[in-house]
Amino acid sequence: MTTPRPGLALHGDGTSSRDAYFVSDSTGITAETLGNALLANFPAVTFRRHTVPFVDTVVGADNVAADIRAKRGDGEEPIIFTTVKSAQILAALADAGGVMIDLLGGHLRELETSLGSTASEQLGQFHGVGDMERYFARMRAVEYAIEHDDGQSMRALDIADVIIIAPSRCGKTPTTMYLALQYGLLVANYPLTDDDYPADDLPRTVAKYASKCFGLTTTPLRLSQVRHERRPDSTYSSLAQCTLEIRRAEDLYRRNRVPFLNSSTKSVEEMSAVIMQSMRLRS
Repeated sequence: MTTPRPGLALHGDGTSSRDAYFVSDSTGITAETLGNALLANFPAVTFRRHTVPFVDTVVGADNVAADIRAKRGDGEEPIIFTTVKSAQILAALADAGGVMIDLLGGHLRELETSLGSTASEQLGQFHGVGDMERYFARMRAVEYAIEHDDGQSMRALDIADVIIIAPSRCGKTPTTMYLALQYGLLVANYPLTDDDYPADDLPRTVAKYASKCFGLTTTPLRLSQVRHERRPDSTYSSLAQCTLEIRRAEDLYRRNRVPFLNSSTKSVEEMSAVIMQSMRLRS
């Protein structure tokens, strides 16, 4: 019989669960990102996640601590990931009795020592507007991505940082939007359809920008499953049609030396990282 560690609830099927809090004095995005990166290393544990943003007063922290204490009363020891900078707010959260993981504290102190400067206590600097020029560049990139989604517009493709090409439902749009919003890159995407075959060259619309093109593919089974959710029991979603389209797309990429990756097991973040590295793009 497996003996659970203190603070870890063990279920009848042998799995365990834990409450995990992401507490921030701003949006909570950094706490979520770093906290989830750590939690991903414990696949045997099921985490009940709670994101609590904008905890910027001691009163607010006391309310969060009360909720955490209630969870602790269920026999578990909640984990608290925090990016709060205020010592008073951190102290209030520490009174909750959970496992406190300060994601910034130690690193900020190290930077203060190295830089000979005190860290600003202004809230929300990383996910705030911050650098106005960079902020507006990201907004322009999002507008560009929307205009050029799924081949809707061929205007200004010459200024695109990358043009993603792929059969329908291979992940073009979410990858395009992520690159635009996260990195401020100008990204267009173009769907490969039956009209683009059997030509050996890239579609005429994007052929002159071949050096900017990056292809996506997937597995026929995965593509069929995704398309089935959109158009069940159709030729479009049939395994035979998906197999044909994937084969033709990959042949097209190879003939034209277009770099490509299989999106079936990769997250948007992973695909974006591969594209940026392959195309030598910088945000």
